[in-house]
Amino acid sequence: MIDPALPFGVAAALVGIAFVSGIGITTIGPGGIFVTIALYALTPVGSDVIAGTVQVAFIATGLLGTVAYVRSGELSGENLRLTGLLCGGSVGGALFGAWLNGFVSRDLFGLLLGALAGTAGLLIIYREHRDLGTMRSIDPETARGSIGYAVLGFALGTFSGLLGVGGPVIAVPALVVLGVPMLFAVAVAQAQAVVIATFAALGYLVQGAVSFGLVALIGVPLLAGVAVGWRVAHRVDPARLKVALGGVLLVVAPYLAL
Repeated sequence: MIDPALPFGVAAALVGIAFVSGIGITTIGPGGIFVTIALYALTPVGSDVIAGTVQVAFIATGLLGTVAYVRSGELSGENLRLTGLLCGGSVGGALFGAWLNGFVSRDLFGLLLGALAGTAGLLIIYREHRDLGTMRSIDPETARGSIGYAVLGFALGTFSGLLGVGGPVIAVPALVVLGVPMLFAVAVAQAQAVVIATFAALGYLVQGAVSFGLVALIGVPLLAGVAVGWRVAHRVDPARLKVALGGVLLVVAPYLAL
């Protein structure tokens, strides 16, 4: 496909937004969604191309984030099974979501996802403020827990593939509510994002709905932001990160719902 010719100001804005988004990806999870928002608002390309383009970029950010969190120790031992369950469930969900994009009303799914993001944000902030702890802990070592996390992975993959948002947008808050520590949740979401983005991107590539010019434009600053965000995440109190996560979800919820 032909890549759009963008004014310098628009290109510069996309680079800046992508850098900040990358920081959000490895600090609190939701971050890539702001790139999706910016592409919708600042470029003339179609929604299918935007979704396909960001998924290709998210492959790279997910890989870098995964390597970073393996290095710092969050993606090891007990988290490997949880990561595998989420990733396994995400494969079918990502392909299904990319296929649905051409047939299902995005308005309805955007409304549902916006409601989910807003509710999760309010819940996280309220519970952190009240110091209520975990709402419900699911053990991935049990048969029931394994099925639960695999189903969660499928749902996350479907929404991400359909709407062109990174898996961490809802993976991190979902895992936090289920009792996974904040840094572990962000780390697991990085690995899952690679799987979701890869299979969703394949679906969009088959449709010819990827702008490689835009991938190059947003990809480099996204990766730079991911590296910075990983360092920030290890220097900030996890409780503060949870509150920031809730706040970001509340900010993006209206966009998703509209």
